[in-house]
Amino acid sequence: MSPPPWRAYTPAAYEFPLPEGHRFPYYKYRGMAERLSGLLPVLDTPNLPWAQAGRVHDPLWLRRWRLGDVDRHEQRSFGLPWSPGVVERARRAAGGSVAALHDAVSVGWGINLAGGTHHAFRDRAEGFCLINDAALLTRLALEGSPTPLASRVAVVDLDVHQGNGTAALLADLTHTASPTAFTLSVHGERNYPFRKERSSLDLGLGDGVTDAEYLAVMRAQVVPALEAFRPDLLIYLAGVDVLAGDRFGRFALTLAGVRERNRLLLGWAKAADVPLVSLTAGGYNRDHALTVEAHSSVVEDGLDIWTS
Repeated sequence: MSPPPWRAYTPAAYEFPLPEGHRFPYYKYRGMAERLSGLLPVLDTPNLPWAQAGRVHDPLWLRRWRLGDVDRHEQRSFGLPWSPGVVERARRAAGGSVAALHDAVSVGWGINLAGGTHHAFRDRAEGFCLINDAALLTRLALEGSPTPLASRVAVVDLDVHQGNGTAALLADLTHTASPTAFTLSVHGERNYPFRKERSSLDLGLGDGVTDAEYLAVMRAQVVPALEAFRPDLLIYLAGVDVLAGDRFGRFALTLAGVRERNRLLLGWAKAADVPLVSLTAGGYNRDHALTVEAHSSVVEDGLDIWTS
């Protein structure tokens, strides 16, 4: 019997200096890689060529970040202090997303145990996000040369925070008479970012959302929107900051609810025969073990769905 064709990418080996007590969750990348390594190959993420990053970001702005020519305000918006390592790590994380895109096209599912950096704009870094991989994958898939990888791409962002950078970067593809991209964000209406951008479909929910309420939105609005758009590539930002106890989320989902959410979306993609790229996005629970388990469950449940 041949081994399963799926593999995952991780930038866990690429760290950068942080002030003591900083909230960036290094632990979850190492934890996911360790937990999942017995189920499928877990590979180091490849480097993203800077020319590819320039498909969605201002090349001069990228050059400033590479050289460290950024001021305190820019670093404060990014949420991380500048260092060569932080730039390299962002490049590696996005490289894993591009590798996962090509896996999705070839075997139906591509997995990056990082990414989902949806707050990055063309020339602005926000919320731990420097390179917007969801927007980059969409462009690479639709504008591939000599042959596009897809003709209609849906980005389903289920992080608790709106994918503001993704919505802005893909507006020319979504807000048109014949859209080739569809951006869908289910997020906390009163949570960060406090100035929202316009996605194809924004579903802003109130604080304290429960499993039942969230899953009702998935069934009544998210799945029908996908069926109406009919994508031939799905990019899934599987944020777990929707869990109760997250430091930056205000929802009240349980692990069981998050897993049911994931199975709904992954199951839809398999049934519709739509290649899927799964990206980690946010998760900052006070219970670190729960964060790792929730992120890993996307892959665990996906393996179950794709092999059933």
